Amino acid sequence: MRRRTSSLPLAAAACSLLLAAPAASSPAAEPPGVSADALASLDRRIADLDAEELADKSELARVGAQLAARHARVLGHGREFYKLTRAGLLPLGGGFDALVTHAMQVERARRLVVADVEEEVRLRARAVDVSGALERAARDRAALASQRSATDAARMALQDEERRQAAFDRAFQTSTGAGGADGEYVAVYGGGGPAPDSPAAGFAAARGHLLFPVVGRTEVRPAHREGTDGPGLEIRAAPGAGVRAVFAGRVAFSDRYGPYGRIVILDHGDHYYTVSGDLNEVDVKIGQDVGAGERIGTVGDDGQGPMLYFEVRHGSQTLVPGAWLGL
Repeated sequence: MRRRTSSLPLAAAACSLLLAAPAASSPAAEPPGVSADALASLDRRIADLDAEELADKSELARVGAQLAARHARVLGHGREFYKLTRAGLLPLGGGFDALVTHAMQVERARRLVVADVEEEVRLRARAVDVSGALERAARDRAALASQRSATDAARMALQDEERRQAAFDRAFQTSTGAGGADGEYVAVYGGGGPAPDSPAAGFAAARGHLLFPVVGRTEVRPAHREGTDGPGLEIRAAPGAGVRAVFAGRVAFSDRYGPYGRIVILDHGDHYYTVSGDLNEVDVKIGQDVGAGERIGTVGDDGQGPMLYFEVRHGSQTLVPGAWLGL
């Protein structure tokens, strides 16, 4: 007997790991960390970073313009200072007053050059700081966007699993209207064989005479998997072998669901259902009418060998399936 776990708890666990949130206390409650409020909070943080990035870019452009202007002033005042200090330009013939005036002009030019250089250094340092802030904002935004995307994907995955679970449960709540224990191992040769009793006689009248779901040699073992209602049968067959309807009915569910893998549920009327799981391919759609013996899919392999998992249900009650198939 194999033990498998449902994909819904796994999806919830993945969301908890993503956002370090505690597990949901109730199946009906929206899981923490994937709520609309959490997504809105991430959106607000991303919007704040967008605004910060826009402000930093604006400031960087302003600082760049100021830096260019300041550098031009440094060059201009530097040339003036150079001219005033060049040999041969000193006012030697003008007397002491002219020399004092010249010295004052040189000092003024020197102070202007020093002030301009200090301001240019400050502006360059500010430009470096703003550039660093822009890089950090870009990294933070990318991280938040990735987290937001992962959170949204996890939320959608959970919603999808909840939708599948609701559809799975709903499949056993309606019906199309009127219409000994298993051994440990059985080898069955499922031939074409005659169809079971007419659908008009009802599914219950076909007990012990249902078509075997797989054509060809198979090995059958009773199974009760963790996460399923059970009891059921694990029918090992060749990979890709056809799986057929054991009795006429209508497709009530056709999708992937938890421990059943890819699954088809047929509604045979009077609230009788058959469940065919672990399918590789599904050939029918919800609402489609199928006849006894009609192919509904193929045997799949989830890594533990090709097999079909099969159940018979009456409403929400799972019946021992062997007797219905004449085993």
